[in-house]
Amino acid sequence: MKMRTDYCGNVSQAYLGQTIALCGWVQRRRDHGGVIFIDLRDREGLVQVVCDPDLAEVFATAETLRNEFCVRVEGLVRARPQGTENSNLKSGAVELLCKGLEVLNASVTPPFQLDDENLSETTRLTHRVLDLRRPQMQKNLMLRYKVAMAIRNHLDAQGFVDIETPMLTKSTPEGARDYLVPSRVHSGEFFALPQSPQLFKQMLMVAGYDRYYQITKCFRDEDLRADRQPEFTQVDIETSFLGEQEIRDLFEDMIRKVFKQTMDVELQNPFPVMAYGEAMARFGSDKPDLRVKMEFTELTDIMKDVDFKVFSGPANSDNGRVVALRVPGGAEIPRSEIDNYTKFVGIYGAKGLAWIKVNELAKGRDGLQSPIVKNIHDAALAELLKRSGAADGDILFFGADKAKVVNDAMGALRLKIGHSEFGQKAGLVQGRWEPLWVIDFPMFELDEEAGRWAACHHPFTSPKDGHEDYLTTDPGKCLAKAYDMVLNGWELGGGSVRIHKEKVQSKVFRALNISEEEAAAKFGFLLDALQYGAPPHGGLAFGLDRIVTMMSGAESIRDVIAFPKTQRAQCLLTQAPSPVDEKQLRELHIRLRQAEPKNVA
Repeated sequence: MKMRTDYCGNVSQAYLGQTIALCGWVQRRRDHGGVIFIDLRDREGLVQVVCDPDLAEVFATAETLRNEFCVRVEGLVRARPQGTENSNLKSGAVELLCKGLEVLNASVTPPFQLDDENLSETTRLTHRVLDLRRPQMQKNLMLRYKVAMAIRNHLDAQGFVDIETPMLTKSTPEGARDYLVPSRVHSGEFFALPQSPQLFKQMLMVAGYDRYYQITKCFRDEDLRADRQPEFTQVDIETSFLGEQEIRDLFEDMIRKVFKQTMDVELQNPFPVMAYGEAMARFGSDKPDLRVKMEFTELTDIMKDVDFKVFSGPANSDNGRVVALRVPGGAEIPRSEIDNYTKFVGIYGAKGLAWIKVNELAKGRDGLQSPIVKNIHDAALAELLKRSGAADGDILFFGADKAKVVNDAMGALRLKIGHSEFGQKAGLVQGRWEPLWVIDFPMFELDEEAGRWAACHHPFTSPKDGHEDYLTTDPGKCLAKAYDMVLNGWELGGGSVRIHKEKVQSKVFRALNISEEEAAAKFGFLLDALQYGAPPHGGLAFGLDRIVTMMSGAESIRDVIAFPKTQRAQCLLTQAPSPVDEKQLRELHIRLRQAEPKNVA
């Protein structure tokens, strides 16, 4: 007989009466009055193995088994006794009567039980090999595989070609820091690990490979959080001779099919579309979570002449904003929770959190509870209540500051309240999956510290038709042919139509204050390629880690990556990064410098 005839988790009533062989790991061993039960586990699930004392040799071996021993069993599949079935398992109606048992490898005592749900992440990442044996992790990684295969199958059917691009490339510092790799052959020179294959995929379009894709690693040396890793996986796609709408349609269809094939989830068809300006006005975010049924009320125009300087100051400022966030039924939120919300918005730069509880609207001011009501004149107060749609039992929270602070703070507060226990109970979150296209992004944002315009996406993004003149007259008005796919408040992917004409590219570089010499030094190889009849082209890149994280319901992308880094960019399993010996440094012509001590206030 073969070493293994099937997976443990696949054994079902269809196997009744068959003699089969299984291999796997001992999840647990139970001794019940002389009969030993073994829960045998592999990547597909569990099956119960019964060892009867009538087979002395098998029984003696079974007595030696401990958790995580790797074993092979042969036996007869039979029905479990009535009343002992386990409906949670595919194999729950059957068991394997063991006729042969072989220990393939023993195991030392594991540092934790695999079914322990209270493990710290440090423990899990330090012992990642064992952590990956846990059913939830195996489920996550199998889902990741299925998602990647569904993407590949869709793109293959659409005529896309998988082409690899270099991992060792030129450093073109834009956005995040590059990871640098010293060259032993070329002393004092460095490669960079790619932040994305952006420049190479554009050159592939010029080369005539009009439909390219790649599921590839990208690297960014930036501060980490739950949805970031120093190395992450990107589904990178580029195509020629398609317009912005055609590109969006193609990849919206792909994501819908991926969700249907891997999770049997029907996403909305078509996805709603929202301009960047509208998203920021209504939600303070370019990736709004549409499941949260609350949005901003704009008050900037009516707060210019109120006595309350907290409102009138930003309202009269060029870059200021005043908004209200109405929370239906929120008047029941206790003061202690409001104080917690005040601390929360402080994380985003807000200096405070004004509020009004609407107890009885018909009583006018007397029906409102708030320390700020006395500072707002009748006309402004009446208008803000009308605009917000306030009703008895509601609470209004206010943001008043620079527009960015208001957007960040109140946008975060909207999500926090919506997803809170109160928000769930009050029905402020509705729907399971809420996709959205956000389009018409600004081409540029003003870097106030540097006093110059910076590209919002990257300097090869095409301006919208009719906006080319703004590149020289007023870059702040210029919108881009850029688009992001958003799902439940997460950016799944983003892209743009690229610039393929030298004249337009030169205007963009001038708007960014990039000289011809600097452009040639950073991007010369791409600029040279664009001169040879570059076709109209554009693309999009999806974050595979993020997609699978959302699908699996994991709290962090670390739960869908086999060997992730911590938030300090360390691998606890391998202890990387780690020192290297002096010989390796000499070969690379590198001498380490003592780190400068940090200033202590």
